[in-house]
Amino acid sequence: MAEGHTKLNGPDLAQGVASSDLPDGGKLVGHCRGEQVLLVRREAEVFAIGATCTHYGGPLVDGLVVEDTVRCPWHRACFDLHTGEALRAPAFNPLVCWSVEQRDDRIFVGEKRKRAVLKQRDEGSGQVPEKIVIVGGGAAGFAAVEKLRHQHYQRSIVMLSNDEAPPVDRPSLSKDYLAGKAPEGSIPLRGENFYSNNDIDLRLNVNVASIDALSGEVVLADGARIPYDRLLLATGSEPVRLTIPGADQPHVHSLRSFADCKAIIERAATGRRAVVLGASFIGLEVAAALRSRDIEVHVVAPDKRPMERVLGPQMGDFIRALHEENGVVFHLEDTASSIDNSEVKLSSGNTLTADFVVAGIGVRPRIRLAEKAGLIVDRGVVVNAFLETSAPDIFAAGDIARWPDPHSGEKIRVEHWVVAEMQGQTAALNMLGRREKFVAVPFFWSQHYDVPINYVGHAEQWDEIAVDGDIGAKDCLVRFKRAGRTLAVASIFRDIESLKAEVEMEHQLTAVKS
Repeated sequence: MAEGHTKLNGPDLAQGVASSDLPDGGKLVGHCRGEQVLLVRREAEVFAIGATCTHYGGPLVDGLVVEDTVRCPWHRACFDLHTGEALRAPAFNPLVCWSVEQRDDRIFVGEKRKRAVLKQRDEGSGQVPEKIVIVGGGAAGFAAVEKLRHQHYQRSIVMLSNDEAPPVDRPSLSKDYLAGKAPEGSIPLRGENFYSNNDIDLRLNVNVASIDALSGEVVLADGARIPYDRLLLATGSEPVRLTIPGADQPHVHSLRSFADCKAIIERAATGRRAVVLGASFIGLEVAAALRSRDIEVHVVAPDKRPMERVLGPQMGDFIRALHEENGVVFHLEDTASSIDNSEVKLSSGNTLTADFVVAGIGVRPRIRLAEKAGLIVDRGVVVNAFLETSAPDIFAAGDIARWPDPHSGEKIRVEHWVVAEMQGQTAALNMLGRREKFVAVPFFWSQHYDVPINYVGHAEQWDEIAVDGDIGAKDCLVRFKRAGRTLAVASIFRDIESLKAEVEMEHQLTAVKS
């Protein structure tokens, strides 16, 4: 996880800079009274905002200005230049804004501006629900409760989670936190007082047995019933469990929760050899994190190449080579057949020594509640463009939601953290009666050692892969096309081009609508 700037860079903006140093559409980093400030010019207007993204500290000067917003180059957070408000996930905290004065062909930054209080919208008679219940304590559920309170929804919110921890920054569990590069305090998405201070009834270690859609109640495993006027299903995914002999031993782990991650870290403190089952994003991020702890890592997977299904053969070969350069040993086109106290036996007949095993063989959407409630299910919970399910007043978001994607023209379901958060935000608005369609372009990122891979769009199938740059040199933009149309773009160290590709996809949708 990147830290904010500690050394002040650029000119002292309180002393002013020449207007010619900031052309229309330009960005300039300076400082004012000990803080980094980003200047942005939009025609005659100049904005002064915090220079780093409030998510992971990405440098906004390297981002993209789109109309009256700036987008972070790292993970696509978007901020309002006028107010500093975080307009979409994964950022939830606003940027600081400063006053700006232009005189004598110079630009001066003055005092910090007071944050404007968001006015509560009048949703119309009968639109605002008295009771909202959210089932799930992951990305979508958290983003929904945060958005509801940010919109000054003052009424009852109950959040039900079967996890023992409040919502956490799950991407870090397979990346920086597992690698020992992020402190434990950075993992909760909000501090422990956030929920009580905002009157959010967060209930942990709670199992929901069923949903009574006719009576508008959630039924818990202990028989308690919780009424709702609007319900959000955000139950996420669960790891696919190993079924081979020995899979239930204590040194065999999966990675989904904060507790899972801490258990793996505890094993890594004494174990020196690990076997990772699966060459997915999670599996290989775990491999990279364990290598940073000087653990010997062997990866076993049935695939011919790592992540070829998502990123194609060229990127797959690159990712394999990258991990091999960092000491990972691959056993591809092979699977584990059994596990004992210190070994993993493979279908090929080979045997690997293992002090512990991490299974990353995939996840499946947790749709049992939806099925029991009689909701329409098709490889996920089917929702419309407003994230409404087939039952009145029940919404779904995150890994379980299968929605009509306007960019691909297909119904899709994705398991991406940022998508889940953005859907949670949209679902929150629609539970308040907004009628806002979910039209965001899907996005995810993966981190392998010092190499970030950004992916925007969604391409389950393609007939052409166009590479701009050099994948092996870690400088590329890879377009996945079908019938000549770009469906998705993967990139390595091409942040601004990736952002522009996202905007291009948005504009294609606008052109189709018009």
